[in-house]
Amino acid sequence: MSAGGLEALYQQAEAWQAADPDPATAAALADLLERSRGGDADATEVLTDSFSGPLTFGTAGLRAALGPGPARMNRVVVSRAAAGFAQWLLDKGHRGGKVLIGYDARYNSDVFARDTAEIMQAAGFEAMLTDQPTPTPVVAFGIGHFGCVAAVVVTASHNPPQDNGYKVYLGDGSQIIPPDDGEIADKIAEVAAAPLDRIARSSAYSMVGDELVAGYAARCGELVPAEAPRDVSWVYTAMHGVGARVVEQAVAAAGFPAGSSVAAQHEPDPSFPTVAFPNPEEPGAIDLALALAEELAVDVVVANDPDADRCALAAVVDGRWRMLTGDEFGALLGDDALRRGVEGTYANSVVSSTLLGGMAAAAGRPFTTTLTGFKWIGRVPNLAYGYEEAIGYCCDPSHVPDKDGITALVTALRLVASLKAEGLTVADRLDEIARTYGVHATRPLTVRVSDLSLIGAAMARLRANPPAQLLGAPVSVVDLSTPAPGSHLPPTDAVEITGERLHVVVRPSGTEPKLKAYLEVRGTAEAARSDLAAARAEADEALAELRREVAGVLGVEA
Repeated sequence: MSAGGLEALYQQAEAWQAADPDPATAAALADLLERSRGGDADATEVLTDSFSGPLTFGTAGLRAALGPGPARMNRVVVSRAAAGFAQWLLDKGHRGGKVLIGYDARYNSDVFARDTAEIMQAAGFEAMLTDQPTPTPVVAFGIGHFGCVAAVVVTASHNPPQDNGYKVYLGDGSQIIPPDDGEIADKIAEVAAAPLDRIARSSAYSMVGDELVAGYAARCGELVPAEAPRDVSWVYTAMHGVGARVVEQAVAAAGFPAGSSVAAQHEPDPSFPTVAFPNPEEPGAIDLALALAEELAVDVVVANDPDADRCALAAVVDGRWRMLTGDEFGALLGDDALRRGVEGTYANSVVSSTLLGGMAAAAGRPFTTTLTGFKWIGRVPNLAYGYEEAIGYCCDPSHVPDKDGITALVTALRLVASLKAEGLTVADRLDEIARTYGVHATRPLTVRVSDLSLIGAAMARLRANPPAQLLGAPVSVVDLSTPAPGSHLPPTDAVEITGERLHVVVRPSGTEPKLKAYLEVRGTAEAARSDLAAARAEADEALAELRREVAGVLGVEA
């Protein structure tokens, strides 16, 4: 950076520091400035990145590392976001409506939530702030429960400890999509152009206590009919998040026995001390839960991520405990809903397995594929059940049209108890699904980067030189950024590759610095019925080869 550019950066940072209402981030910025001026290249790099531009609404609203500057999560960014969102709601005619604000247990979540409540109240809304950290799906449920025009959840879900985020919901219970996200971003930019102290605040907001969780738990109880079996033993981990309190009430309302909780991960802890990443999908994250399950010889393990909007299931499969993939669990829940005759449209994201579509077709139920994210799945008209492979499941769309790890947990317990009453296990049902529809083996190829330009370069290579064949057979390639006429999918930065026995989607992550390739290999039902073990082994071998071939096309390591 030139001397002039560096001085302009310093002036921008000093102006930010002067306006920052948070002494911690103001002090951190002062330290960065001092070290950068002293020739510390690392400090200059961090300072440059922190002021590289404003955060924009992505798959799940705002999400970034905590710290000073417009490209980080802090009180200045959150205050501007709240004021911009409030102005957008006013422009849409929602003055005087209720706005529910919830938050997880991450660093500064309570502070960001209180800032939002003060700003919404002063803007002319009836702001309602939860009185303690609350799971994201409970806040989404509260929109309909209280008749809100919008909601905000301060959460970074399963991101690393240093991150936080800001998720926005509209009055129909759905997350924002284009063009709303762009319009809100424009309003935030207008707010950012004026001094921060011009944003009005009011402490006259109300607090929401037990009524919200009690209403949500009661709804969970309604998901399990009185005649359903309830004999099930299970281990639970909240992954250091906010799910345990509500899970206990929801499970009790549904009439199931309490689970055995992993004590070291039961209470909220923003440092997530027992896991490298607080995501059940990450290697090692549920090891403590699996060890406890083996010790207690329970039926299943259920895990939530820190804000409890995701759910993972583990069971004994092929003689050992393992976590099911998101697609396996998604197929189990979809198969269960179809067996119970749940009416409506079944849906999953384009990066998920193609299995649910085949299952719905066989049952004569409508099915649709959406873009990645529950802001799309939750908006499917007359949704019966929807999921995405990243362990997100919508089992009660009439009350929470979003991924909900707690109703998914309750639904899973219902399914496992029903199987147990028939003398069956989760592994038995997975085998039955494979023999009916063929083996569908899925696996992600994930590349985490520190330089975001590497993701763009890989996507560019794929578009410039798409493969003509994979696994020795021809494939068709569709650039989803320019979908074909008549496609029901809006444009998105992704490439879809389809073959007779494979399906691949490559896209940048919407919430983390990752490039993701979602890989699927399909087998026939005839092969599975003939020799299921051999069919699975063949699919796994083909999946490993597909992983190597796609990595080569992208120019990354498998």
